[in-house]
Amino acid sequence: MATKKPVSDYSESSIRVLKGLEPVKQRPGMYTRTENPLHIIQEVIDNASDEALGGHCKNIVVTQNADGSITVEDDGRGIPVGLHPEENVPTVEIVFTRLHAGGKFDKGSGGAYAFSGGLHGVGVSVTNALSKRLEISVWRKDDKGNGFHALAFENGDLVEPLTSTPAPKDGKKSGTRVTAWPAAKYFDSPLISQVELQRLLRSKAVLLPGVTVTLKNEKTGDSQTWQYNDGLRGYLTEALAQTGNGETVVPLFEGEQFAGPDAEGFAEGEGASWVVAWTEEGAIIRESYVNLIPTPNGGTHESGLREGLFGAMKNFVELHSLLPKGVKLLPEDVFARASFVLSAKVLDPQFQGQIKERLNSRDAVRLVATYSKPALELWLNQHIDWGKKLAELVIKQAQSRLRSAQKVEKKKSSGVAVLPGKLTDCESSDVSRTEIFLVEGDSAGGSAKMGRDKEFQAILPLRGKVLNSWETDRDRLFANNEIHDIAVAIGVDPHSATDTPDLSGLRYGKICILSDADVDGSHIQVLLLTLFFRHFPALIQNGNICIARPPLYRVDAPARGKKPIQKLYALDDGELTAIEDKLRKDGLKDGSWSISRFKGLGEMNAEQLWETTMNPDTRRLLPVALGDFQHTEAAARFNMLMGKGEAAARRAWIEEHGNEVEADI
Repeated sequence: MATKKPVSDYSESSIRVLKGLEPVKQRPGMYTRTENPLHIIQEVIDNASDEALGGHCKNIVVTQNADGSITVEDDGRGIPVGLHPEENVPTVEIVFTRLHAGGKFDKGSGGAYAFSGGLHGVGVSVTNALSKRLEISVWRKDDKGNGFHALAFENGDLVEPLTSTPAPKDGKKSGTRVTAWPAAKYFDSPLISQVELQRLLRSKAVLLPGVTVTLKNEKTGDSQTWQYNDGLRGYLTEALAQTGNGETVVPLFEGEQFAGPDAEGFAEGEGASWVVAWTEEGAIIRESYVNLIPTPNGGTHESGLREGLFGAMKNFVELHSLLPKGVKLLPEDVFARASFVLSAKVLDPQFQGQIKERLNSRDAVRLVATYSKPALELWLNQHIDWGKKLAELVIKQAQSRLRSAQKVEKKKSSGVAVLPGKLTDCESSDVSRTEIFLVEGDSAGGSAKMGRDKEFQAILPLRGKVLNSWETDRDRLFANNEIHDIAVAIGVDPHSATDTPDLSGLRYGKICILSDADVDGSHIQVLLLTLFFRHFPALIQNGNICIARPPLYRVDAPARGKKPIQKLYALDDGELTAIEDKLRKDGLKDGSWSISRFKGLGEMNAEQLWETTMNPDTRRLLPVALGDFQHTEAAARFNMLMGKGEAAARRAWIEEHGNEVEADI
């Protein structure tokens, strides 16, 4: 009989509280990119850029010093140095030593930074935490005139407290200088890519008309300066020329629009600037920014631009009857040969992770689409000849896409089983785009059918809970109607992990499990995952299986400051708490917002289900990976959890490990 392994003592003393900047030092990858120190320097550059964005700074100078340190200097207002009214510590010290502290939380009307990229307030404090030494100099006007203030940190700790002296009368009047010596132990390489740094600084100059951005290198003596009087247009024109692209099909389409004080649904000042170029050949250039922060992985603002351009082009083609018979335009046809630079201003941006590489704010899709679509539609109809030339390029892309899809269809056309009657199929047969949602319940299936994009999304409603198929033989699977319908709909036969399955009949690139956000919904997810793991493992290995994550709560928040009335969604209790905390920080009192709990998917109307769970631009879709399930011990564990004769073992396991579930999740 195996002896039970000793369990380590789990008591009050086991809980460790990380204070100050310790969380950053312990897990730097949660707060910044750790390939090299560029991102922690970018945090300082972003602060200077935010000063320029507010109209308080005209020059930003970045110096690569001979000793390996980097200095960022601006001529803005200077970081406040007086005692913080609540903390009774110099404010500049708080900015560099406290997570979630900064002027960017002040989002109300007249706030120091109404629009900025520093949502989380951890920016320069992360720079301090991951630097061997950090020196700050501040020139700032106060009641006594112009003052010079200095302090220094080592490994995140204050070593030279704030000192203040009168500033020389013939010297600098206001601004901030930060010099950082990044600690090499936190990064894969201590060297910053010169190309990436140059690209970052050049983009700041593009997005800040009238601001001069300079990069100096003390080792080589080189110096570069960027100032773009033509803004986005000049930047994209230069970038296209450098990549050797030919002439654009039509002149560059550029525009900008920002919400006024009476704009419905948007905060005052929110909006976007853009410039778009269509070329027949050559590299595609796409750059986007949110409040001057580069978003190399795109996000919802780019989705809004795509939606706006597609809507305008589609209306123009239909108005002038340019579309050939049998051809249907899709957004990718309009976007395929489009290069663009997009700069969005969003009052309270939500990013994917602290490093801010992708924008997740749902409202940004509607924001950019609302402003870009009418502008392009007007431009096309004012320049009919150019519009028809662009339509010709777009239609050519659509025809090429259709030819590719037809080739795939011919390979798959023979031997297809009769599809289930309750399957609501999609129009496209391009497996790289198509999705099927396995939806819990007929009522939710009805909302999903109305809310989906019928071009590429199919719906298969499931009745009740699917059979636990862990111990079901393969030749008995089809006795269950639900499993039979799933297999026929996806076009793949059941197989084992040792088989070489035929996936040529696969009809959907994504198979999405869509169930309620409650315990029963989680049970259905487990039963379906059991089915796919046991009898369709190649689909998991291939990355075809996903779990859709519908919200459990909706929060109706009243207008506050510049922010209009909002509908906010939370996946679980933790997200609900975070939303409520944010509303309190925005100055709202408890009870001023209302909370609705969705009892099931059937309670969500089609628009809500599309916006939160099915729209590729705004949903949260969790891919399922096979992991280490092929290992014998893991397979035995799975058998214990799902096997019909393992009730006693399951109970013992739950009693021993039940308190670990929340932490593991």
